Amino acid sequence: MNNKLLRSFYYACQGIKHAFVSERNMKIHGIVMVFVIAAAFFFNISRIEFLIVLLTIAMVIGLEMTNTAIESLVNSIINEYCPWAAVAKNVAAGAVLFSAAVAIIIGLVIFVPYIVQYW
Repeated sequence: MNNKLLRSFYYACQGIKHAFVSERNMKIHGIVMVFVIAAAFFFNISRIEFLIVLLTIAMVIGLEMTNTAIESLVNSIINEYCPWAAVAKNVAAGAVLFSAAVAIIIGLVIFVPYIVQYW
């Protein structure tokens, strides 16, 4: 494998590690992810449902990492209040909030029938 390619994977993994170690919201998403995957195995959800759960997790985690990147970039460039910088940061945060809300709805649609059946 090309050394540049290996380095790019290394840097990408460093970015993932940084996000999970340094960002409070990413830690919350990580904990929720573990519980959701555990619940998926506990309730033995269907393969399609599991894939939907994984895609939903990827959507939220990916947007949280994008939000972190945008916030870091904006903070490194702008030293004082700038309305356009605020818009960029708020919209990125809103994307995470929106995806998390959709993830909750998807989780309820998938897991509530299993929970009801279990009880």
